[in-house]
Amino acid sequence: MPLSNDKRKSEIAIVQLLPNMLTIVAICAGLSAIRFGVQGNYVLAVQLILAACVLDGLDGRLARYLGSDSKMGAELDSLADFLNFGVAPPLVLYFWALEDNASAAWIAVLFFAVCCVVRLARFNVSSKLDSDPDSSAYFVGVPSPAGALLVLLPMFVSFAFANAPLLPDYLICLHMILIGLLLISPIRISSFKSARIPREKVKYLLVGLAFVGAAVMTYAWITLLVLCLAYIIAVSWAWLARKPDPQEKG
Repeated sequence: MPLSNDKRKSEIAIVQLLPNMLTIVAICAGLSAIRFGVQGNYVLAVQLILAACVLDGLDGRLARYLGSDSKMGAELDSLADFLNFGVAPPLVLYFWALEDNASAAWIAVLFFAVCCVVRLARFNVSSKLDSDPDSSAYFVGVPSPAGALLVLLPMFVSFAFANAPLLPDYLICLHMILIGLLLISPIRISSFKSARIPREKVKYLLVGLAFVGAAVMTYAWITLLVLCLAYIIAVSWAWLARKPDPQEKG
């Protein structure tokens, strides 16, 4: 017996829920990273945060591909971003090296988390109100997934070079604060969403991606360290090359 129109409207295809499923899996990864950080399994904790970054990059694109964008999915994604990139990374870093200087280090953790949630709130508001057609070509401030990776940079150094001495607590705290400031900074950073490449150069891009993928699989921590340093250089260049906003002239 065929379904009525009302019943069809009240049902949804399972495939349409895949983006939200990925977001839920990412939330589980972030929560599990905190758990393993508490238990002292720092490598696995960082790997789970990296997995959350990958899932964050997939869920939105999958939602657009399937045409299943929704207000609930957008809110769920934002909450997941705060947990996975604003809470889990600084907590794992805190458990890893900062508990001996708990009071000052906790201030740095709170500062980073607040910067991340402010950055996400600003992004949510601007995405709803901004009518600038070029706004998708850049991010204002460092995106939260990139901020999560940058704040874990001291751990990448330690994992890549087993005999390297740990940085002093105050330097790690200062690093966390600086990355938090980058999250809420007015720096405009190019977005790959609207990037274009000549057709004849696509093959070079694919070979480069294959090389980076192979490097991550073989020398994960060194590759992540190099990528983070390259990103810092790119952000520094964007800051130095920025053009003054005419609206800011009084």
